[in-house]
Amino acid sequence: MKPIRNRIVEHVRVRAGDLQPHPLNFRRHPAGQRNALIASYEEVGFARSLLGYRRADGQIQLIDGHLRRDLDPDMQVTVELLDVTDEEARKLLLTIDPLAQLAETDAQVLAQLAEVTKADSQVLNDFWQALQAREPAASATPTAAEEPALPQQFLILVECRDEEHQVELLERFEAEGIRCRPLIS
Repeated sequence: MKPIRNRIVEHVRVRAGDLQPHPLNFRRHPAGQRNALIASYEEVGFARSLLGYRRADGQIQLIDGHLRRDLDPDMQVTVELLDVTDEEARKLLLTIDPLAQLAETDAQVLAQLAEVTKADSQVLNDFWQALQAREPAASATPTAAEEPALPQQFLILVECRDEEHQVELLERFEAEGIRCRPLIS
């Protein structure tokens, strides 16, 4: 592996509304996510910087943090600035969130964390409970000798128009007690 370049050049505090949303940001933020972020802000506060880079005109173009930008345009936020080109910024836009989604969940540790963590906000408590219900457990791959017989399963794959539709269906199915999880291809 070749040496990894550190592209972070500085952290700045700016008014959220002065940040330029990336025109190719493909992420959409449904009401449930927005409500959970508001609850987190009320419970803990602002605790994660936004990510951007300076355009030739001096404006800061966002790569990550669009919902945080839109939540309160007058809020002072910390932005981690990168020294990247427009092309590199697009590469990060296509990589950061999808890469994080590849992480697996250790269901036991998640349950332990949720057990010892209680919020004043019911929105956050509900969000964490839903998180536990939707996350599949990560486990080591068993050897052939110890591989358990797979239980019979009956599954349906539902094709969604977009991410917002997917979240809408997930929330509806979970509210109806239907066990489901999101997939992206």
